[in-house]
Amino acid sequence: MREVKIAGIGSYVPEKIMTNDDLAKIVDTSDEWISSRTGIKERRISEGENTSDLAAKAALKALEKANLSPEDLDLIIVATSSPDALTPSTAVFVQRNIGAFNAACFDISAACSGFIYALNIGVQFIKSNQSKNALVIGSEVLSKITDWKDRNTCVLFGDGAGAAVLLPSEEKGVSSIFCGADGRKAEFLNINCVPVKNPFVTPEKIEDIRLTMDGREVFRFASNIVLEAVNKVLKDANLTLDDIKYIVPHQANYRIIEFAARKLGVPEEKFFLNLQKYGNTSAASIPIALDEMIEKEIIKKGDKIILVAFGAGFTWSACLVEW
Repeated sequence: MREVKIAGIGSYVPEKIMTNDDLAKIVDTSDEWISSRTGIKERRISEGENTSDLAAKAALKALEKANLSPEDLDLIIVATSSPDALTPSTAVFVQRNIGAFNAACFDISAACSGFIYALNIGVQFIKSNQSKNALVIGSEVLSKITDWKDRNTCVLFGDGAGAAVLLPSEEKGVSSIFCGADGRKAEFLNINCVPVKNPFVTPEKIEDIRLTMDGREVFRFASNIVLEAVNKVLKDANLTLDDIKYIVPHQANYRIIEFAARKLGVPEEKFFLNLQKYGNTSAASIPIALDEMIEKEIIKKGDKIILVAFGAGFTWSACLVEW
C-alpha cells in the first residue's frame, strides 16, 4: 500500500484583530483574566467573510505550494463546526470559489478534531486508489455562533482556515493515524441547531444557535486525552519522544499543554503554540500552526512531528507526520 504525504500547506485568517482589551469593552473581563487562564492575547474575527471564503483562500495557498491547479483535484473535504449552510456542504462552495470542478466534495463534523479526522479520510481515499490527491481543509467562522455575552466562552474562539494537499508518495508521510470519540460526554461542549418543528411538534422556545461549554469537564478530558493520544502514536510508530521534533496540538488553552508537557516529561517548547495570536480556531488550528511553522522554517525535511487534537463529542485524533 502506497504512502501519503502532505505536499502543501496554506492558511488564511481575517484581517480584523480583536485583542483582550477589545473584549473587555463588551463583556466583564480583562487581559489579565484571559491571558492567565488561557494564554490567549488576541484572535481574528471575520468582518463578513464566511467559512467557505476563508477555506478557499487557504486552499489556493496550499495548492500553490503543492504545484497543483484546482482542476487537478479529485477530492475536497472540509472539516467545520460553523458551515455556510446545513446543506449544501461548505466544500461545494469552496469548489465553486476556486474552480475545482473535477473534485468530489463533502464536509465532516468532528469539532476541533476535525482536521485530523478529515486528514485520515483523505489518506484512506488515496491509499485505496479512489483518489489521486485530496485537499483537506479546516475552516471556522466561530464568531457567528459565539455567545458574546458569555465571558467564559467568547474569550476563547477566533476565525480562520488552514488547508493541506495530500499526494501519494514513495516515502513515509502521514502514518499512525487514528480517531476516537465518546458520545456520553456530548453535552459538555455543544452548538445547538434547529429544533424539531413540524405540524405535530411545537417547541417551547427556539433559541439562537450558539456555543455552550462546561469548561471544567472539557479541561479534564483534554488534559488526559492529549497524553493518551501522543503515547498511542509513539507506540504504533515504535518511536520515543526523543524521535519527535515537535508536537503540534489543537490550539485551545495553554494550561492544557502545560499539564501535558509536565506529565510527558518534556519541555513545553516541544509543543508548538500560536494560540496567543489566534485563539481557538477549532478545526483550523492545527493547519494554521503547521503553515506558520513552515513559513518560519521550524519544520525541515526528515523531521517527525505528532499532530494531536481534541474537541466536542467528545472527539480526539492524532497522527505522525514525517516531513
